[in-house]
Amino acid sequence: MMASIETRGLTRRFGAVTAVDHVDLTVRAQEMFALLGPNGAGKTTTIKMLITLLPPSEGSARVADYDVIADAAQVRRSIGYVPQLVSADGALTGVQNLRLSARLYHLPRADREARIHAALRFMGLEDAADRLVRTYSGGMIRRLELAQAMLHRPAVLFLDEPTVGLDPIARAAVWEHVRRLRDEQGATILLTTHYMEEADELCDRIAIMLGGRVVATGTPSELKAEVGPNATLDDAFARIAGPAAETGGTYRDVTRTRRTARRLG
Repeated sequence: MMASIETRGLTRRFGAVTAVDHVDLTVRAQEMFALLGPNGAGKTTTIKMLITLLPPSEGSARVADYDVIADAAQVRRSIGYVPQLVSADGALTGVQNLRLSARLYHLPRADREARIHAALRFMGLEDAADRLVRTYSGGMIRRLELAQAMLHRPAVLFLDEPTVGLDPIARAAVWEHVRRLRDEQGATILLTTHYMEEADELCDRIAIMLGGRVVATGTPSELKAEVGPNATLDDAFARIAGPAAETGGTYRDVTRTRRTARRLG
């Protein structure tokens, strides 16, 4: 099956610090693939290189069959991105946010309203379309952000901790719609999450990152089988990550996560 994302020796340095260290990844078309790892493992930096927000220091990457350096504009046209931090504008209504996204994605004017209303319907937000986003629940905000990211029907969707700060009901609703994006629209999805049960239930394959390197790759079943019968993905992650899994991240990591949770809650 054709690869939607492929990296070879992908590396990113910040001065003397190597945040991503010679990462090799292959994500197949229409696959749901998770990057797992403790805060500071290099997951977000990897995504930022793949979506052309950061240039690699070394190595190469292709997304939707385009090189992230040589074909950066084509990569950006081929992807959707939902960051961890809230990206929808609370001072605008849901439909106004989508109209802004439609202009940013250069959707043909004749198609915009039909695409917008189809996206609202797909995400179950039709009744809230004319409400200010600041009145939305956290789950509704995430569904709107998914609608924004998929409005131009990208081949690849990147989700950076999309359910952080959401209650279990809102998380379930978001993941139901993520599944539908993959199954009904054929999107390839690369996500990061700290919720092991999400990765276990939803993802076809998983890569675990530590210290900027990929240290294990496989299906959830394969990773669990390495630990033993009846093992959970938490058990597998703890075995592979060891003490690094308990770091909890830096002060900046914790502050960012709590700020996102507060805005979504």
